[in-house]
Amino acid sequence: MSASTEFAETSAEIAGPPPKSPLWLAALLGGVGALHFVIPKTMAETIPSWVPAKRAAVCASGVVEVACAVGLVRRTSWAGPVTAATLVAIWPANIQMARDAGTGRHPGLADNKPLMWARVPLQLPMIWAALRARPRRRSPEAR
Repeated sequence: MSASTEFAETSAEIAGPPPKSPLWLAALLGGVGALHFVIPKTMAETIPSWVPAKRAAVCASGVVEVACAVGLVRRTSWAGPVTAATLVAIWPANIQMARDAGTGRHPGLADNKPLMWARVPLQLPMIWAALRARPRRRSPEAR
């Protein structure tokens, strides 16, 4: 066995199977993405004031989040990077929700200031999970 073959086999063993965290992220994105179409007015209220065409932004981000969820489940090569970019792009809405919390602008838990601010840094592990997403390894027989 050559050194390069041995290294490749060792690397594959270390890498192991694809992590499950992207599947949890897919479930979250699919659910939240669907909410964009169920409660679009509420979602539009979370968008910072400097963003134009809020309703269009809500629909577009909903479509992208659902598409990312499907891509993560299917383990497509584009899903991880696009999901990470999407999470970075929607981060300002999470910050806006935290800033508005406690004012009565949003109903229920969304008006809880400590909870909304605690939610803001949770975007980081979600971005990490997206970046860990990778396509399934093809078996040698399928090559």
